[in-house]
Amino acid sequence: MGILKLRKNKKFSYTPRTYDDKGEGNPYEIKHKFDEHRKTVGANKSLKGKFNDALDDYKNNPDTSVNKRVLIIVGILILIFLFIIDFDLSIFLPK
Repeated sequence: MGILKLRKNKKFSYTPRTYDDKGEGNPYEIKHKFDEHRKTVGANKSLKGKFNDALDDYKNNPDTSVNKRVLIIVGILILIFLFIIDFDLSIFLPK
């Protein structure tokens, strides 16, 4: 070993066992199970584009029970928030 000579890193030609020989795709890519079915996953869009895609997914969902469940959860969270900030809910009730 020389004083001024740097040591080179070792190089290995490693191919993982699960990598197919055809070379399709990246074997190290981590992908969610349902990414190809969603519009909201993918390119980085503006906030408005993301919101519009999320609304389209919500409207085109064939399972209406999920949509009702989401609305109920959002309503409960809004009521909890109004209770925490001590909002007077009596203005919504008739006299």
